[in-house]
Amino acid sequence: MAETPRRVALVTGGARGIGAATARRLAAEGRAVAVLDLNESDAQRTADAITADGGEAVAIGADVSDAEQVDRAVAAVAERLGPPVILVNNAGVIRDNLIFKMSEDDWDTVMNVHLRGAFLMTRAAQAHMTEAGFGRIVNLSSSSAQGNRGQVNYSAAKAGMQGFTKTLAIELGKFGVTANAVAPGFIETDMTAATAARVGVDFDDFKKAAAGNIPVRRTGRPEDIANTIAFLTGEEAGFVSGQVIYVAGGPLD
Repeated sequence: MAETPRRVALVTGGARGIGAATARRLAAEGRAVAVLDLNESDAQRTADAITADGGEAVAIGADVSDAEQVDRAVAAVAERLGPPVILVNNAGVIRDNLIFKMSEDDWDTVMNVHLRGAFLMTRAAQAHMTEAGFGRIVNLSSSSAQGNRGQVNYSAAKAGMQGFTKTLAIELGKFGVTANAVAPGFIETDMTAATAARVGVDFDDFKKAAAGNIPVRRTGRPEDIANTIAFLTGEEAGFVSGQVIYVAGGPLD
């Protein structure tokens, strides 16, 4: 089997949860990884874990919704590691509330981080991909894209990520760039813990109740998502593009 070329991956929201698991998994696949998060010190913990395991990583601090910061971050990655040809748009926030209680700031914050952030990161990184004739973009959607009470902003953003992904696949395919989305179901992260807190349920009870509705009878872990992303960003996934893969332990209603 041919040796995997050294590729540079950039993972947003890489400080914790799915982003951290993905960064570590891609490093294990032989990728040099730029771990990007709002605070560089938070991203550094993931980068340190990668280097402790013998991998190659740098930490970058940037707000993905700020165009100037994004452009500087991508340029810094290219300078420190090489051109980023793998991009995982994972950065996300929640501002859950029912529609009649939701503020404009709640709406704008979620849209800016998820959709504007993915747009800005992709616009900056795709130049390196098209020049290299190789690229892998994975955007994080969610099962909430199909609708979820109290998450009208998040659901709309995650549904938008799917249309964004399919259009990228159409536009960038001729340059050797694929674009896919991964839509997690219930994953044990700080974000789902925050949702449990919002509805006033103990997190362990929250997970147990969720598992009862999942065919494989367990909730997901960040590594479950990282495994799928590792495939989609690999050398052998070049004929998979424009797809939304639900990683949810079974079919969704």
